[in-house]
Amino acid sequence: MTAIEIETATVRRARRTVLRDVSVQVEVGHVCALLGMNGAGKSTLFDVIADRLPLAGGSIDVLGATPRSARRAGRVGYVVQSERIDLDFPVTVRGVVSMGIAGRREARRRTDEAIERVGLEALADRPLGRLSGGQRKRAFLARCLAQRAELILLDEPFAGVDRPSELALRQVIGELAADGTTVLVSTHDVRELETWCDDAIVLAGRVVACGPVRETVTAERLAQAFGWEGSA
Repeated sequence: MTAIEIETATVRRARRTVLRDVSVQVEVGHVCALLGMNGAGKSTLFDVIADRLPLAGGSIDVLGATPRSARRAGRVGYVVQSERIDLDFPVTVRGVVSMGIAGRREARRRTDEAIERVGLEALADRPLGRLSGGQRKRAFLARCLAQRAELILLDEPFAGVDRPSELALRQVIGELAADGTTVLVSTHDVRELETWCDDAIVLAGRVVACGPVRETVTAERLAQAFGWEGSA
């Protein structure tokens, strides 16, 4: 079953074509890495899937529906890059995680479960601005868990975090996929991808490659996308 299906899509920002002729598929319950340099179109693709940016051409299907329908139903969770988050906003971890959940008793139960799952129980009442980068990312991932999102988009979740936080995030991602949640993760780091990702999409303003990590993340494809020689 397909969670995301995009056919010959073109995307523009401020009249500039950022992505051209993009066709990709991501299967339900898979962890898929989205690879590419800054400006390759990774965040743009996320914005399209999350219904923040329209297509200029082509088609997209998200969880068997339009991006707007999937978003309005709360089926898509999106954790943006840290620099796009206002850390001065006075809200605690618990407040962030509980946002958008109807019903006080249900919100409390789902919030507590999500916070425990990402290992932030001791920090539940701490203001977001007093967390480390890795802790903040786990808090926003917990919000997706509490929301019961079927598809989670993680935009550079490992940027600026220490190794223990990265491993903790990877563990939660793997558990989500095992439960049938689809996770799309943008990253620059191609090390160890086979240990925690099923598939990869390599972008450079277009799709360089899309498929299983072993077949997709090769030295040749990385050279095309990043301009350097690399290996999976």
